[in-house]
Amino acid sequence: MTKLIARAALGVLILLVILYIAMLVAANTSITQRTIQTEVTINATASKVWQVLTDFEAYPQWNPFIRQIDGAIQPGQQLIIELNLSGRTMTFNPTVLVMQPERELRWLGRFSIPGIFDGEHSLNIEPLGANRVRFIQSETFRGILVPFSGAILNDTEQSFQEMNQALREHAEQAR
Repeated sequence: MTKLIARAALGVLILLVILYIAMLVAANTSITQRTIQTEVTINATASKVWQVLTDFEAYPQWNPFIRQIDGAIQPGQQLIIELNLSGRTMTFNPTVLVMQPERELRWLGRFSIPGIFDGEHSLNIEPLGANRVRFIQSETFRGILVPFSGAILNDTEQSFQEMNQALREHAEQAR
């Protein structure tokens, strides 16, 4: 009887490993991936926009989307981010991937295990002149839940646009 239980447990374990591998493969197909990208031109220096983006304590005063960020923006560090998405508060703990002052901040967030619903979020600043930049906010979502997440992804795109406009206004006023 013990051998039968051990074989059944091993079978279940093998099945779970196969399902996990299948999820990872599925997470890298076009149906399980969607990218949202928004941008705005800001009449301010890259330095000023970076300063506004990294002043997390001021987010509640101007940012309608990302309400709070706690943690160090260093690659490998985990952040605690609180979002306002269509009136719903969501908190998650992404890992910082890239931090290039005055250029880029990028993190990766996950819902439970990899391949279910992963989001790689990027905040980019592209200089266009001495006092003008293009701010690009994007996120690539991957995972088996992406095809079923249309409404939340549409809300996310709207929230990106709202944040971009608020960032523009705040950075241009702070000159």
